[in-house]
Amino acid sequence: MSSDHHLQLTVLGSATPYASVDNPCSGYLVSGGGTRIWVDAGSGTTLAQLQRHLRLDELDAIWISHLHADHSADLLTTYYAALHADIQLAAPIPLYGPPGIAERLAHFLTHTATRSPVESAFAVHELHDGHRARVGALTLASRAVAHGMPAFAVRLETAGASLVYSGDTAPCPGLVELSQGCDVLLCEAESAQPPAGGDQVHHTPEDTGDTAGAAGAHRLIVTHVGPFLTPEQAVARASARFEGPVAYAAPGTTFPIGQDTSAPA
Repeated sequence: MSSDHHLQLTVLGSATPYASVDNPCSGYLVSGGGTRIWVDAGSGTTLAQLQRHLRLDELDAIWISHLHADHSADLLTTYYAALHADIQLAAPIPLYGPPGIAERLAHFLTHTATRSPVESAFAVHELHDGHRARVGALTLASRAVAHGMPAFAVRLETAGASLVYSGDTAPCPGLVELSQGCDVLLCEAESAQPPAGGDQVHHTPEDTGDTAGAAGAHRLIVTHVGPFLTPEQAVARASARFEGPVAYAAPGTTFPIGQDTSAPA
C-alpha cells in the first residue's frame, strides 16, 4: 500500500503519572504521506526519543491533548531547542493545544520583565470541540473529552487510514463519536478500578474495550497504563470486552495503520 494511504504510529512513551527508567510519559509520532506530527509531549525525555526518528525542524506540527505535565512538559525544553540551540526553524512549529497553552508556557519560561517569545518557537492554534485542521497529508479532528479540565481527543486521517487517540478521559460520548469505524483506537487504560467517589476522569481496561466496541474500531491499542496495572493485565481485561485485536503501546514500538496487519512493525 502506498505510504500516502497509510499511517504509522511510533510510541515515544506511554507511562503515567511519571516516567519510569525505560518508559517516558505520553508521546507519539504519527506519520503519513510525508507528514509527521508529534502527539503529546510528556515528561521523561519524549523529546529525546523523538530525535531517534527526526529533528525538530522536520516536524510538521505538535498536537497536545491537555496540560498535565505527563502530556506536555517536554514542550518547555522543545522551546529552548527551537530558539537557543543548533536547530534552525524555517518558521515556528504549528502547535495545537488547549486554550491558554501559550500563556502557560510563557508563565514558566519567562524569567525577566520581558515575556519569553513563545510564539517565535510555536505557531499556536487553540483547540475547541469540533476543531479541524489540515496538516500536510493528514486531517486532524479534535473533540472535547471528560477529564475534569480542558482536554481533547484527536482523529488523524489520510485517504486510507484513521487513528484516534483518546488523550486522558473518562468514557464519554464524544470519544465514541470521534472513533466511529476507525482503523485503530489508541486509548488510555489508566485506572485499575473506577473511583470509589468523585467523578471518573480515566478509563479502566474494561472501559477501554467497551469504548472500542461501541465505536466499531477495528483494532485497539491500550496506553497510559497506570502503576497499579501491568500492561499484560490491561490487555487481557480490555480483550474480555472487545472482540478485535488488542495490543499495548510499548515504548519504541511502531504500528502500521491502514495495512492488512495487526502486528507492530
